[in-house]
Amino acid sequence: MIVLKKTSILSLILILLTSFSLPSAMVNAEESKENQEVDAALKQIFADRAQTLIDQQTQQLKGFYLMEQALGRNAYHIESKRAAYVNAWAAKRSVKLVKANSSIRIIRRNVNGDTAKVSLVQSLKLSYVYLNEVIPPQSFGIGTRHFMTLKKINGSWKIAREWYLDPLDENPDTIADSPDGLAPSVKPASAASGKSRYNRSRAVAYADKYAGTAWGAGNHHRYNRKYLDYTGKGGDCTNFASQAVGDPEEGGGLPMKSGWRYFYQTGGTQTWVQTDAFRNFLLRSGYGTMVAKGTYKEVVAPSRKHAHGAISQLQAGDLIGYILQHNDTDHFSVITGFDEYGYPLVNSHTADRYRVPFDLGWDKYTKYELIHIRD
Repeated sequence: MIVLKKTSILSLILILLTSFSLPSAMVNAEESKENQEVDAALKQIFADRAQTLIDQQTQQLKGFYLMEQALGRNAYHIESKRAAYVNAWAAKRSVKLVKANSSIRIIRRNVNGDTAKVSLVQSLKLSYVYLNEVIPPQSFGIGTRHFMTLKKINGSWKIAREWYLDPLDENPDTIADSPDGLAPSVKPASAASGKSRYNRSRAVAYADKYAGTAWGAGNHHRYNRKYLDYTGKGGDCTNFASQAVGDPEEGGGLPMKSGWRYFYQTGGTQTWVQTDAFRNFLLRSGYGTMVAKGTYKEVVAPSRKHAHGAISQLQAGDLIGYILQHNDTDHFSVITGFDEYGYPLVNSHTADRYRVPFDLGWDKYTKYELIHIRD
């Protein structure tokens, strides 16, 4: 029988503990290193893609993509088209993009050998100047949710596939021309004086606070958690517009009625969350009036009725509906103000926009429904 001293037993325990903990520590360190590599690669990718929106040097992005595979090439071509679209839009509006800033927040990351699957959100700030006016740079924000697969090739992480709902995913050849070749400069209609059932300033503040992942938004880039997020159920734009005009605590405070309601345990009614139903409710209830409906040229062109175009009749806190085809409303945004030149700016969800020029991301075939909310 072997008798071990107390000190010998303690030494043996320490040796055993050390032998088991070292490999675990090494594994954790290796995982941490891989995560850091992926994070650094993603930060660089998104920063360079943002800069490409300014300098249009899309060829330089190819090194970030797995060009040998179809999905990798497709992801690259989407970014190339994006840069072409936003600069073509700027040229049509007599503005120039001058700066882009990107920040990302990684939601999930799973690294397994040479493959990484990542979900993240990007907050993008774009700044522009007017070519024919001495006005300080103007800025707006866009937020997007990305789902990506990366592959490590020769020590570098490359995009093998990517999906995100891009608000700039349009054909640069189908952008509407301005009637006079300039950006529309409108003089916003005056707000009603006196006591009102609709609080415009609160509606705008709500739309700014809860504009989600877009640069410029408040609430730590998160939606209002009182409400369900309908992004995965057809889109959250109408839910967001309803919140902005109807939230009783922070929004415009329009009273819920006639089936236009939100139940905080179960969600919104059809008229609260569905575009056409919401549009019809606004017009039939008397909450809103249709100022005009038409293409970009039709709503910005001066007329006998509207010297500065129908768009000039809208105020901050009013709404714009967007029709793509079949005369059905496909999207809603909230007018949150005008840039220093007088260009109408909007906020929306899916994708998230903060003070974005109202027609950016749309084409000459889009019809705009200009809806004034009655005070």
